[in-house]
Amino acid sequence: MTTVESIESVLERHPFFKDIEPRLVHQMAEHASLSSFETGQMIFRQGEAANQFYIISKGQVALEVFAPQQGAIPLMTLSDGDVLGWSWLFEPYIWHLDARAMVETQTITLDGAGLRAECDHNHELGYHLMKHSVEIVVQRLQAALMQVIDVYGLKKQ
Repeated sequence: MTTVESIESVLERHPFFKDIEPRLVHQMAEHASLSSFETGQMIFRQGEAANQFYIISKGQVALEVFAPQQGAIPLMTLSDGDVLGWSWLFEPYIWHLDARAMVETQTITLDGAGLRAECDHNHELGYHLMKHSVEIVVQRLQAALMQVIDVYGLKKQ
């Protein structure tokens, strides 16, 4: 996959872009490129500027939080087809977690800063990106809550 057209066709088929008109997907594809990350490579770090988001084409990415006394604590693993990152869309546009490639990973990388500028002019595009990003936030929050319940053995009394 090396052209905007092939990136566009992948985006059109991806669940994140469901219900988005092809002309809007085309706009987004113009802000996309291919990226690859080596095993162990940091994709982003907590506190850094968040100006991209990623569709994982192949590989695995660990979302981690750094604790001073313990180092990196893995929270969740994302893999093929998952969307990585939503901080690019919400102020203050900084990453709140670390993301590390667990194996060699390929992504479609979207320029979040460029898309934010597009959204300022095209509110329909902004609505769709916000709607689908919030769906991911909710899914990840639910997964995190289930993890807390599992880790702490919380049971309904």
